[in-house]
Amino acid sequence: MNRKTLVLPAVIGLLTPVIAACGTTGGGGDSGDAIVVGTTDRFTVSQDTPAPIDPAYAYDVGTWNILRQTVQTLLVQPRGEGEPEPEAAESCGFTDNGNERYVCKLRKDLKFANGDAITAEDVKFSIDRARAIKADSGVFALLSTIDTIETEGDREVIFHLNTSDATFPYKLSTPVAGIVNPDDYEKNKLRDGFKVDGSGPYTLDAQVENDEMVKAVFTKNPHYKGNLEPKNDEVVLRSFASADAMGDALEKGDIDLMTRTMSPKQITKFSESHDSDIDVVQSSGLEIRYLAFNTKASEVSTAVRQAMAEVIDRAELVAKVYGSQAEPLYSLVPAGITGHSNSFYNKYGEPSAAKARTTLQTAGITTPVKLTLHYTTDHYGPATEKEFEQLKKQLDDSGLFDVTIKGEPWNAFVPAERKGEYDVWGMGWFPDFPDADNYLAPFLDKDNFLKLPYANSKIRGTLIPESRREADRLTASESLTGIQDIVADDVPILPLWQGNQYVAVRDGVTGAEYAVNSSSTLQLWELGRGISD
Repeated sequence: MNRKTLVLPAVIGLLTPVIAACGTTGGGGDSGDAIVVGTTDRFTVSQDTPAPIDPAYAYDVGTWNILRQTVQTLLVQPRGEGEPEPEAAESCGFTDNGNERYVCKLRKDLKFANGDAITAEDVKFSIDRARAIKADSGVFALLSTIDTIETEGDREVIFHLNTSDATFPYKLSTPVAGIVNPDDYEKNKLRDGFKVDGSGPYTLDAQVENDEMVKAVFTKNPHYKGNLEPKNDEVVLRSFASADAMGDALEKGDIDLMTRTMSPKQITKFSESHDSDIDVVQSSGLEIRYLAFNTKASEVSTAVRQAMAEVIDRAELVAKVYGSQAEPLYSLVPAGITGHSNSFYNKYGEPSAAKARTTLQTAGITTPVKLTLHYTTDHYGPATEKEFEQLKKQLDDSGLFDVTIKGEPWNAFVPAERKGEYDVWGMGWFPDFPDADNYLAPFLDKDNFLKLPYANSKIRGTLIPESRREADRLTASESLTGIQDIVADDVPILPLWQGNQYVAVRDGVTGAEYAVNSSSTLQLWELGRGISD
């Protein structure tokens, strides 16, 4: 028996499952015990993040995966990727040649989970609310190309854009464009805590201990009308403090499936086991990791950043920490996405301490350069610490740097990063939607979610708008490559690697090959119980 199920790319940018393994196929059903899913994502209310799952605030993969189950959007990314499909809407489309007027018509008799009717005005309220609040998470920037929204009757929503934006349908499929009940959400204020009132396939019962959601119970919404077909009545999402604790729970049968983030050791263990009732599902992921820089800090001048790009050996980093589970990345746009270019490799070539020394000497910078690299200890998996230890070793061994590494839990790391307390910090990116624009604009455009001080007028004023005018993304490649080349020159961000995605599932659970899509969206509606192979 092959213990690993592969979800392989059918064409560039599209993922289609082609092989089934034990416990991952079958029709499933609408009845049976709740399916229990494990995650190491943590959901915490704090002074800095009082409203972690408000659609107008949430902007990380964990909180979005809560909202994707509960808050409906006009469009949704399909099971096997591709163009967004109608969800709360029965139809959507551009009505002009310039991609500046976009019209959606709602499904008939659409209702919130409490039975209240949904109208076009509710859609307008929800999206205008996110735009008006402008939460410091930066998620509102996804809606930046909206000029005004108008409605006609109860079912038609008309978006007037301030510029051409061929990616706009993708943005309407993200949780920031989720439809919320105006009776439960204030127009100009975030909703604190863990309550959600939407029209998605499930309702949420959050079980909270010490301001942390430790368990999310998703129950099938009887009023749901949309494109998705839930194959279960209830799913429980349990949050674990560590990958080891989550793995132990899977082996004991306390959970049925474990998702992000498994450790490299666990992936290898479950993949290579020949007599276990646990299978691993692997898919080509679009997750990336990178270093971000406060470009205003003198400690990380352009020359310092370029020297780091010349020293860091991505292939060695991946081999020693992640093995075959990741690949070196030489651009913000990962391989597999139309418009990808290996801009960093084209500029810097193979790692070279000698070239880095010349770069620093030419800029008059005294070595070793003292730096602190910050990372989060509990958001991207247990291998993150080892990754930063390897980065420190590579930089220190060059003789050009004296590096300190410092880890913080996610609930402390994010506020510090947003307040500009770090000069260099490590982050990951799970795409909002699978398009090159979503690997560039969120980092480089105005109101970028990292709050980077870096601002390049050609990128913002010319190249991003040019790329968005092209509905054919191949035609946009010239503009997209231009952006990536500028990033390689200026190094406001240093890409490191892109990774595959993995889930581990017990026999008897169906649909695991669709449990996570290429954007790392958790699709709990796909899971069911059935007969194993």
